[in-house]
Amino acid sequence: MKEKGHSCSMHSTAQSDLKIQEMEIRDTLKRIKNKILVMSGKGGVGKSSISALLSVMLARKGLRVGLMDVDLHGPSIPRLLGIRGSVEAPPHPGKLRPVTFLPNLEVISIEVLMGPNRDVATIWRGPLKIGVIKQFIADILWSPLDYLIIDSPPGTGDEPLTVAQVINDAKAIIVTTPQEISLADVRKSINFCRQVHMEILGLVENMSGLNCPYCGKSIDLFKKEGGKELAQREGIRLLASLPIEPEFLEYGDRGSLGIWNEENLPFSKEFNRMVDQILEVTSGAEKVKEGGKIEESKKEEKRISGRKVFAVPIRDGKLCSHFGHSDQFALIETEGGRITRTTTHTPPPHEPGLLPRWLKELGVDVVIAGGMGSRAQGFFRDFGIEVVVGAPSMSPEELVEQYLNDTLVTGENVCDH
Repeated sequence: MKEKGHSCSMHSTAQSDLKIQEMEIRDTLKRIKNKILVMSGKGGVGKSSISALLSVMLARKGLRVGLMDVDLHGPSIPRLLGIRGSVEAPPHPGKLRPVTFLPNLEVISIEVLMGPNRDVATIWRGPLKIGVIKQFIADILWSPLDYLIIDSPPGTGDEPLTVAQVINDAKAIIVTTPQEISLADVRKSINFCRQVHMEILGLVENMSGLNCPYCGKSIDLFKKEGGKELAQREGIRLLASLPIEPEFLEYGDRGSLGIWNEENLPFSKEFNRMVDQILEVTSGAEKVKEGGKIEESKKEEKRISGRKVFAVPIRDGKLCSHFGHSDQFALIETEGGRITRTTTHTPPPHEPGLLPRWLKELGVDVVIAGGMGSRAQGFFRDFGIEVVVGAPSMSPEELVEQYLNDTLVTGENVCDH
């Protein structure tokens, strides 16, 4: 009798836990306006790269974005973005914060939960995978979001099915390549969405030709316009035909996709057009217009209030005239408009995009420099770091004091780039 009573008690506790989890999932999803599942019929079509860059591009427009990697066996998102940090445990029992990649972009992936050894295989069956995906929603303290981008493994298995059942208002973007072997599997993804009543935002044809670096002519390495023909035949929107861009692939391999900023390339122009389409057919277009005004008003408010960390490139104790030529960086912490602490740090080797990421990891909010190239300034803005250029050669403390008192006088941006 005792064993039976104990069994009933455990069953009751499990039922109660499930109800609590379902309630937490509902509460989290209420605070997320748009949920987009990025899926594909087969692997190797660039789905994760598109998920990562789409999240970054939406965040750059001032939108609040979450990126959830539910590819539990082959997570790619942390490596594509170069995420080295882990989740934080806030003062809420059983809860975790996602990794903050940009000030308005949060990321969760099984890889950031696995500790230093990220090459361990996740050998899980369906029920365990379903439970983890639910925990990614219920047990992660997501901020209120404009968009949650969900990177799913290829196919129509447990992960996309769980997303469809748990997030019943999610919409799908399906990624393919032009050749028939990929399109055949994409047709299965389209049928999957229709069976589970998930709206399809559109189709993305990736690796759609290669632009010759010498003459600019498009070379059709695979089949031509296969995605376009499929979209027309199935009556769904073709969001983009993205050409192969070697530089984009190189950024992904280096874990630097988050700083991709090459706006003039054909790939970038087509990708930006895709983002604009997504904003138009979801509720994001108007938010972008509002966001610009909101961000400007917040910037002035944050100038003197709260905690702020400044970085100043120095040589011989004073501001180095050019940002990339400095021996050390002075990091100056302030609270309520007053300097509380100054430390010096030796920078890593100077490579494009490396210093912004390094300073962001040190918690820097503002960089004060004498000269800095426009491309480098763009990298810092992508990480949410304010840049002040044209500052005079003074001690870092003097520069920060003048910034806080709104008396810093800047001159010409002295830069040899």
